[in-house]
Amino acid sequence: MSFTPSLLPRGGILQGLVCGISAAIGYGLGVIAAYVWRAFADRDARSPSRRSWLLLLVCTIVLFGVAFGLGQYWQHEIRRLMGVTDYNVLTTIACPFVAVLVFYLLLMAGRGLRRLYHGAAGLLGRWIGRRAARVVGWLVVAGLAWSVFSGVLLGGFVNAANEAFSLRDTETPEGVHQPTSTLRSGGPGSLVPWDSLGRQGRAFTGSGPTAADIGAFSHRTAQEPVRAYAGLSTSDDAETRAARAVADLERAGGFKRANLLVTTTTGSGWVDPAAVDSFEYLGNGDSATVAMQYSYLPSWLSYLVDQSKAREAGRELFDAVYDVWSKLPQDERPQLFVAGESLGSFGGETAFSGEYDLRNRTAGTLFAGPPNFNTLFREFSDQRDPGSPEIGPVYKEGRTVRFTDDPAAGMPPADLPWDGTRVLYLMHPSDPIVWWSPNLALSEPDWIGQAPGKDVLGAMVWMPFVTFWQVTADLPFSTGVPDGHGHTYKAAYVDGWNAVMRPTGFTAQDLDRLRDIIRPEG
Repeated sequence: MSFTPSLLPRGGILQGLVCGISAAIGYGLGVIAAYVWRAFADRDARSPSRRSWLLLLVCTIVLFGVAFGLGQYWQHEIRRLMGVTDYNVLTTIACPFVAVLVFYLLLMAGRGLRRLYHGAAGLLGRWIGRRAARVVGWLVVAGLAWSVFSGVLLGGFVNAANEAFSLRDTETPEGVHQPTSTLRSGGPGSLVPWDSLGRQGRAFTGSGPTAADIGAFSHRTAQEPVRAYAGLSTSDDAETRAARAVADLERAGGFKRANLLVTTTTGSGWVDPAAVDSFEYLGNGDSATVAMQYSYLPSWLSYLVDQSKAREAGRELFDAVYDVWSKLPQDERPQLFVAGESLGSFGGETAFSGEYDLRNRTAGTLFAGPPNFNTLFREFSDQRDPGSPEIGPVYKEGRTVRFTDDPAAGMPPADLPWDGTRVLYLMHPSDPIVWWSPNLALSEPDWIGQAPGKDVLGAMVWMPFVTFWQVTADLPFSTGVPDGHGHTYKAAYVDGWNAVMRPTGFTAQDLDRLRDIIRPEG
């Protein structure tokens, strides 16, 4: 079952991991089923015969061989759909050995807990009844195991990761230099010191298109974009950090630009250059962008443990910007836009209560790769119009909120008007960040039961527990696929912002050129 396809191509090591976990789950369910059967049959366990062991060995070899062959075929088809050419024979060969190792370790862990339970039950049986000792013993062992996992193992791992990535945050990416422009945080006159921006903040303010770059694209006189940022070292408090970022935005003249973008970062403070660069090019440089860091951890780890920090950062930053923006004379206010990718979209959503709030307080919104637990995303998707699929929902006839996997191909419903504020979600059918949910373990989602997306194999089916671990294993590798698949959004930002901002003076050929600028390898 574990060899069946999921959303992304899997290497041999990853496949072995999923296979071993699935085998351990299957073994555990078998043990429980056998225990229940013996209870009803009222007999003790019997040792299997030599013939039974031989039959098991033959079936295992044959079935594993068939599953392995089918798995390689399915992985080839997924790589073909996504244009992935990488293939490692050695890791493929290692797959069965990794699976056996993972299965063995989980089996030993399970048996260790069982021995601990018997010991606890035996000890408790000295003071209480045998049945009560069994129940209390299980509760004690289960509680102890959970405490060790969540408090010691998981907590220790997160703390160690936080320490390691906090050291990396002091570095400056190669090729990035402190700005010499007063329009950037960390530059001359900035209220936010360069050293306090963090690695991703320095990458954000120390890069991006210049006025000359934008003018060469638009063939018009362009302005130098404003970029404001506050890193974790700026302040320990999210509210104060947001206030510092907005103060620096105001100092640089960000509120005097035609277009103002509030973007919530992902994890370690990263802002996708494709998102902001596209916004600046289509605004002819008459734009300002503000962001702030809320974690040291990388996106995939923040996705699991830093959701509350993302929520707080998104709300505090937008509220701080809106407080200044709303006090400006109406004819002097810039158009206010909101953006976020992945966990950034989760944080960006938290500043709003729903569709009308987004419509009334912004000029447009662009969210890419929204996690499945996003409050508004789930609301819009779950309450979609009848007949629209989960991978391409239509909400309230698309009057404000729309969804697409390829904005260049359109945003349904194409035959209905899209007036006023536009809220656009970019989401690929093969993006595990969008579709992962704990509910996958025990219930089939609509997106699997319905017609698959263009880069998802029709052979993908839902299976209890197995599909959950397959999609979970896809998460850390969601950006390791070509643009337009998985959690990689680059060129889509060009057409996404073109739809949301509705700039004038750009032709289809101009958008083609801009896609090549944003995604030069394409």
